[in-house]
Amino acid sequence: MIKVLFAAAEAYPFIKTGGLGDVSYSLPKTLRKLGIDARVIIPNYSNISQNFKSKMMHKSDFTVPVGWRNSYCGLAYYEFNEVPFYFIDNEYYFQRCNLYGFFDDGERFSYFCRAVLESMKYMDDFIPDIIHCNDWQTGMIPVLLNEHYKKNNEFINTKTIFSIHNLKYQGIFGKENLSDLLSLGEEYFSEDAVKYYNGISFMKAGINFSDIITTVSKSYAEEIKTPFYGENLDGLLRSKSSKLYGIVNGIDYELFNPNTDEHIYYKYNSSTIYNKVKDKLKLQKTLKLPESKNIPVIAIISRLVRQKGLDLVASAIEELLSMNIQLVILGTGDEDFEDVFQYFSNIYPSKLSSNIKFDNSLAQEIYAGSDMFLMPSLFEPCGISQLISLRYGCIPIVRETGGLKDTIIPYNEYTEEGNGFSFKNYNAHEMLNIIKYALEIYNNKEAWNKLIKTAMLQNNSWENSAKAYIDLYKTFS
Repeated sequence: MIKVLFAAAEAYPFIKTGGLGDVSYSLPKTLRKLGIDARVIIPNYSNISQNFKSKMMHKSDFTVPVGWRNSYCGLAYYEFNEVPFYFIDNEYYFQRCNLYGFFDDGERFSYFCRAVLESMKYMDDFIPDIIHCNDWQTGMIPVLLNEHYKKNNEFINTKTIFSIHNLKYQGIFGKENLSDLLSLGEEYFSEDAVKYYNGISFMKAGINFSDIITTVSKSYAEEIKTPFYGENLDGLLRSKSSKLYGIVNGIDYELFNPNTDEHIYYKYNSSTIYNKVKDKLKLQKTLKLPESKNIPVIAIISRLVRQKGLDLVASAIEELLSMNIQLVILGTGDEDFEDVFQYFSNIYPSKLSSNIKFDNSLAQEIYAGSDMFLMPSLFEPCGISQLISLRYGCIPIVRETGGLKDTIIPYNEYTEEGNGFSFKNYNAHEMLNIIKYALEIYNNKEAWNKLIKTAMLQNNSWENSAKAYIDLYKTFS
């Protein structure tokens, strides 16, 4: 049985800020069902619920080298839904109000990378064949493994895979961290190692020193080899093409299921979509919008940042609201976008409901009660929201980039093929035109109901993706 340790900075249900948290739970869970001994290791943040903390079993405590220091580490264990989780415990580094964004993140995640490797000595008989690293917070694990462990004949057979979830966030810190925190020599401060301009990049470390690199969709794997999407690493990624793979994310079909979802008022499936209309009326009532089953509801659930295409929405908001629609927005982000949407929701209270907050229950109600889901992203490595919206029969309208391009097939009214709507160029007028086309199809109820069923019957579960990862794991055998 192949043993895989999935190292990440966050994981559902314990702690998550985005899609990585979902992947860190759902992918290992599916891998285990397919015969892989997959386990997860994350920091033991103070934000993790006491309900979980009280159930964790203390495995061991030991010290972790952080440059010239030795820092305490406690290793805890808890099994959730048959997935084994390990937790790296150090109050100095992880007793914080948030997960990221601190002045010493370079030190915090240097410690975490080294602690993951040290903790492998205390996992009983579990020595992983593969450490599956995720994003910059784990990027130094392959470097440290090669330098401090394999040279001492420890974990000599352990391989590494590095998954890029979002290349934009690279973990760039000062050169002094090499020796001071990571105990790495001057030879690592080179272009073919971890040097990034005058500093070091954890993301670059993961790319350069892992045995295999993956990212979260085939289109994104190609896009990041170009200057526009490559975040100054496109040349490096082109040079690594032979070991770079794009595998699209899935979603957890147990967590996201409109037939069993406890957050929504009326359960439904592809055969009972008449209940979706009841969820729509309930959503309109909850958000104080005029209750009408005939007015199309368009939803945006997103971080309110430019990457998600919110500047297109903001620039076209008045023209969008002049259409016969209701627009529902849920999320937080840049103050400029928050202010714009709040302002227009005050001017058009019967057309726009702006909810500047994170609310998981409301998110599920919006997926269930909305007719369309708008994702006009500037770039989107994979995207999970469009997959959830398909599952709930909420038809996606997306820009053709990254995982959105890979998962949304443009609707053709003549053949009735497709599962959503898409536009190519990053342009507000193109976005508005495709929304108008979607509204035309919406007004043909027979065609629209067929489209809903097509969307809901898509299989975007983790099983196919997990099998693709297993194929990669087996290349090490």
